[in-house]
Amino acid sequence: MRILIIEDEVKTIQSIKQGLEEHQWDVDVAYDGTMGFQLATRSPYALIISDIILPGMNGLELCRKLRQANVTTPILMLTALGTTDDKIVGLDAGADDYLAKPFEFRELMARVRALTRRNNSLAQSANLLKIADLELDPDTKKVVRAGNEIALTAKEFQLLEYFLRHQGRVISKVELAERFWDLTFDTGTNIIEVYINFLRKKIDKDYEPKLLHTQIGMGYVVKLLA
Repeated sequence: MRILIIEDEVKTIQSIKQGLEEHQWDVDVAYDGTMGFQLATRSPYALIISDIILPGMNGLELCRKLRQANVTTPILMLTALGTTDDKIVGLDAGADDYLAKPFEFRELMARVRALTRRNNSLAQSANLLKIADLELDPDTKKVVRAGNEIALTAKEFQLLEYFLRHQGRVISKVELAERFWDLTFDTGTNIIEVYINFLRKKIDKDYEPKLLHTQIGMGYVVKLLA
């Protein structure tokens, strides 16, 4: 599984990233809170390591927004603000642990091991596709939103999996028709709209935020709106 580092200090990123990779972790990096939020809601991570003082969106706001979006990934906050009150604020925002700078890397690794053990169920499902509180497991063919299992037909499952593997990308009707119906696109058919409507009713109708969006004249996209 992967770890996401959200930090704007290049030297800190390089040091943590190198150490984690030496311990066989794959690492993604975001240099501001906004990018970190986008990455954290698009892909499953075993752990998020985030500074508090960040451009775009600070770490506390980021943490709150992730929890509001039902992202349950453990979050380890890194910061130079190390008083008890600072730690309480971070934990109240939704963080799972707090490490004050400067720190020894071995202490960071101890926190990483503890937090990823708690998140073991996610770490064991490396193929899980997720956005907000929607999860799709390609191995078990299960789809869950907000803890509720959603029954999809085979075609609906294929469509949703494709959208989740291409989060944020607008997918045209032509592409969908050729991939899932083996058709040369016929502007007179509404089969794609019908299936998109089926899918939207199952994964979006009774939930917030809405995830499957129509881009008029272009196609469809699964993403979290800012």
